[in-house]
Amino acid sequence: YIRCMKKILILSAAFAAISLSARAADVPTVSAADTAAITVLMNEMADIEVVASRVQQTTSNHEQLTKEDLNKENTGQNLPYLLSKTPGLQVTSDDGLGVGYTYFRVRGTDHTRINMTVNDVPLNDSESQTVFWVNMTDMASSMQSIDVQRGVGTSTNGIASFGASVNMHTLSLRDTTTHFTLAFNGGMYNTFKEMGAAHVVFPRLGDKQDGRFALSARFSKVNSDGFLYHSASDLYSYHSDLGYYGRKTNVVLSVFGGKEKTGMGWDGVDYATAYGLDGADRRYNPAGEYKDADGNTCVYPNQTDNYAQQHAQLHLTHRFNQHWALNAALHYTHGGGYYEQYKSGKKFSKYGLDNAVDSEGNAIKKTDLVQLKNLDNHFYGFVASAKYTREEADVQFGGAANNYNGKHWGNVTWTSVPYELPYDYEYYRSTSLKTDANAYAKANWRIINKAQEKLSVYGDLQYRYIHYLLDGINDEDLSAFDVNEHFHFFNPKAGLTYQNGGHMLYGTFAIANREPSRNNYKEDGDQKPLSERLYDYELGYTYSHPRFTVGANLYMMDYDNQLVLTGNMSSTGAYLTKNVKDSYRMGIELTAGVKITDWFRWDGNVVVSRNKILNYKDVVTLYDATTWDWIGEEERDFGTTTIAFSPSVTAMSLFTFDYKGLLAEIQTNVCGKQYLDNTQNASSMLKAFTTTNLNLQYQLPMTQWCGGRRVPQIRLLAQLNNMFDAKYASNGGSDMSYLQNADGSLTGAWPWFYAQAGINVHAGFVVEF
Repeated sequence: YIRCMKKILILSAAFAAISLSARAADVPTVSAADTAAITVLMNEMADIEVVASRVQQTTSNHEQLTKEDLNKENTGQNLPYLLSKTPGLQVTSDDGLGVGYTYFRVRGTDHTRINMTVNDVPLNDSESQTVFWVNMTDMASSMQSIDVQRGVGTSTNGIASFGASVNMHTLSLRDTTTHFTLAFNGGMYNTFKEMGAAHVVFPRLGDKQDGRFALSARFSKVNSDGFLYHSASDLYSYHSDLGYYGRKTNVVLSVFGGKEKTGMGWDGVDYATAYGLDGADRRYNPAGEYKDADGNTCVYPNQTDNYAQQHAQLHLTHRFNQHWALNAALHYTHGGGYYEQYKSGKKFSKYGLDNAVDSEGNAIKKTDLVQLKNLDNHFYGFVASAKYTREEADVQFGGAANNYNGKHWGNVTWTSVPYELPYDYEYYRSTSLKTDANAYAKANWRIINKAQEKLSVYGDLQYRYIHYLLDGINDEDLSAFDVNEHFHFFNPKAGLTYQNGGHMLYGTFAIANREPSRNNYKEDGDQKPLSERLYDYELGYTYSHPRFTVGANLYMMDYDNQLVLTGNMSSTGAYLTKNVKDSYRMGIELTAGVKITDWFRWDGNVVVSRNKILNYKDVVTLYDATTWDWIGEEERDFGTTTIAFSPSVTAMSLFTFDYKGLLAEIQTNVCGKQYLDNTQNASSMLKAFTTTNLNLQYQLPMTQWCGGRRVPQIRLLAQLNNMFDAKYASNGGSDMSYLQNADGSLTGAWPWFYAQAGINVHAGFVVEF
């Protein structure tokens, strides 16, 4: 024991964690017999658990990540960064580091068209149709598994899946032992993450053998200055599950949420700044800048976004017999917060105010001011599904009904021009009500089900109903909202899979329909947004060998009235969209992996795609290329163009070295050029970029050092991001303003870019006991 302690004392961080672990002796333990009984109970229930959003038909256009996969590189960045091995997935963040507001796209499709659920409950905000990961920092630490399926996929709850679906699972049915976890890491730009978690399995009550209780809890704190100046993040999140696990019934109460305060980083910078040309400071952030009375440049200190969100889910799983099982859940989410912004040179009339008057009686039409944009929303409902399983077939049916109630309002709290503002002045207020319901049935029939050869056919029918009511004042132009829309969508899907040995061949067809979001109604002016429809065709092949795997997936996504990103954004940083009648995305996803030795392997993927709008027309703002004088606005016919934010090539390479407790991963991601609007003009384009990350971990041989005693397990980790210090931008925008040359051609647009961090290092440890 003394020899063991001497080795432990070499690492001070490990020593501190070991000291804390001494308290574990006071925690009631579960006997070996109890543990065996609990294991049988929980595994049986896990096997019959019905998760409606998981992939039912066997295909290769999806990846499933385990808890271990997710926490290899979990050093404080938001969850999308941990999904970066997915083919065709691109990640970006406002703060440039991945700690603040973070977004991702799959197959060029933005996050508002990606369906996301937690334990089958919709996670996407009903109105904006996105997920704000910053509200739930370090969510990966509570995940048991995540399934990412590209394309339409199977029927699920919440918004339609137009590019992918991300189905997250937190309920830890198979975790049958009591344990505790402490984690800490720190890194550049004052980035720190602290996490504490506990999972307690209680001894059985009395002599009953039919059930156990378990409690899981986690609290995480993440702080960072961000790569960009004034983009600091102050975040925390929590998660807890309290469950009863019986032979036929599970009941779990899951509560999670978090709070964030982040500096705004969505204003973007020019090309030279983003790419560090001529010594430009890539960390520059113009948000909140203003000139004081002496002409000095100042930054408003509270240019921040503040939001909190709480989720509660009550889940019931019951197995009636060996064939029938039921899942049901009630859920409630509350969110509320505000943006605070300093705005320069704004007209009083834009805020519904009369002009100010100077000492001589002259009208003052403009002022600097501070505005607050507030929101408060409630989302609640239930989901349910039942599954019937036999050797030759399984059938699943279910549905959901959810309701959303959201309030938006804005205040002006200060003006630079002397002005007597009304008390608690509101310049807009609106209310949204949204009802979303669906019902589905799907089946998988195994026509051939031999040891080596299998042939199955898959069918999935879903009906979805949406009623969206938006009433009040639009904050963009103070016009009145008058939105009262009903949508009825029928979404059929079908597929065929053939397997023989290690070979698998499959084909699928699916139709998905999606309603417009609040921003579509708010920003599109007199042009009423239309719902969009997708016809998704997928054809794939994989071969799996003990030493290697190869795969190819062909896809054709044909759209009717697709709401494509225009490159422009709202005053609150939300990207704007517009309907285009005819467009498509098509490509091939190639995947491969080879186990070179038992401790060294390589995995990779390449996606080559073509993403086009047919007969694209849009209005551009024109300036004279010689004099820079404003010419006016003009509608132009651009013909067939590439869809904005849709690279034609992406690739990923991953080398993994895993030997005697030492894990090393070198991951390289490549992203081709992307246009920032749909005009396909080279002056509004993100350059192609390549980033490489190095992840190092070492599991200390604590059991060997301590002679088999019950000791904590300590893992040291270090993450080197963008190790070759690439100067790149992963996102941007364009307001469709161009210089017109004498021949009528367009050049010299004024796009903006979001610079991402260069090389940055993070290190820490994880202690489990």
